[in-house]
Amino acid sequence: MEEIDFSNCQRNARTYNGANGSKIGIYYNDENYMLKFPPKPKKNIELSYANSCVSEYVSCKILKTLGLNSQDTMLGKYNDKIVVACKDFRKKNEFFSDFASLKNTIIESSSGGYDTELSDILETIDTQEQLNIKNDEIKQFFWNMFIADSLLGNFDRHNGNWGFLIDETDNIHMIAPIYDCGSCLYPQADENLMRKILTNRDELEQRIYIYPTSAIKYQNVKINPYHFLLNTDNLDCIKALRTITFRIDLIKIKEIIENTPYISDLHKEFLFTIVKERKNKILDVAVEKHFSSIRNEELLLEAINFHDGKTLFSNKKLRR
Repeated sequence: MEEIDFSNCQRNARTYNGANGSKIGIYYNDENYMLKFPPKPKKNIELSYANSCVSEYVSCKILKTLGLNSQDTMLGKYNDKIVVACKDFRKKNEFFSDFASLKNTIIESSSGGYDTELSDILETIDTQEQLNIKNDEIKQFFWNMFIADSLLGNFDRHNGNWGFLIDETDNIHMIAPIYDCGSCLYPQADENLMRKILTNRDELEQRIYIYPTSAIKYQNVKINPYHFLLNTDNLDCIKALRTITFRIDLIKIKEIIENTPYISDLHKEFLFTIVKERKNKILDVAVEKHFSSIRNEELLLEAINFHDGKTLFSNKKLRR
């Protein structure tokens, strides 16, 4: 893959918020991009300064293989730094509004926009009247993103880093592409830790069964994806679990990782192992649990394929 040097790209006037690393707007091939720099490392680790940019690049490409709309990304250099260029998905006359802002429109809600309690998030989706997007469409997007984040080990998907594109001129509202994936795939791991995880089964399984946890909370506790997906009875979540898991193509994912520039073979092995193991040990196990019998599968498929699954499923119980 040809290396890209963004050092001499013209700056544009666009600015970006967020805590993880500096960001500048540039023109590249006559289009607007956000150039995302790695955060300064808290300790002197050889590769850790660049890993969040690699995570952003790889994760967004993996999301596309799952049939999800994610931002377009490119890896390159800016002077001596490895950076990720993220195509600005805002078109002319569009502005971005995050989910936290939508959550603040729910007058009856007792929690703030950035509170990530799952029940409050789902209540906002079910009751919002601000956007002319079907609530079921937002809910499907949310759960698909949740499952994908569980696959990639994203510990920082909160209400401020997903949302909507608003065109006030034509009154068009749409869900924005998934972005801000720099917290996926253990970006703070240096090569010593990668090697330790790859050679020690206990270390690897800790990264599957114990952490990272989600930024989203259930009963005020950060969600552990393994336990949550195994035990949930939320039909929308189960539907997304089945949909996304069946779309995972490890051959395509391996190709993405193998073609990623700037990183070592060890790093590539680490990234692929994490994705493969989280698929096998979290998503596959949860799918097997929920669809473990023909009768269970019939009930679930009947429920999740019905337009109003809650109504149909309210009087039926899954056999465990």
